[in-house]
Amino acid sequence: MSESRLSFKEMCAEFDVTPRTLRYYEYIELLSPEREGRSRFYLPREVARMKLIMRGRKFGFSLEDIRQWLELYDQDPENRLQMERWIELADAQLKELGVRKAQIDESIAELQALRDQVAKGL
Repeated sequence: MSESRLSFKEMCAEFDVTPRTLRYYEYIELLSPEREGRSRFYLPREVARMKLIMRGRKFGFSLEDIRQWLELYDQDPENRLQMERWIELADAQLKELGVRKAQIDESIAELQALRDQVAKGL
């Protein structure tokens, strides 16, 4: 693997994504690899963007939210807009995850109670 850039195959392996995923991220303009003929190469900027994309997906952000957030980086060299937008997105996602967690906790409690009731009847 080259220190200055990754090939398409190396990028897929580095982030454990399918070629289809990587091509899709390029199609929706989340990534802009360099091209040499039919080959694609990802410079450190694109690798950093991919790290942010993967982190955003892990936290449950939509690709559209991630795309808009990454666009702010290009518009604001001091990153103030990007950081402000990140806080807004994080606050909304934390609220959503809290709701989902409460729903999961409720389901676990109900399932455990039903399980215990059936086990008691044996």
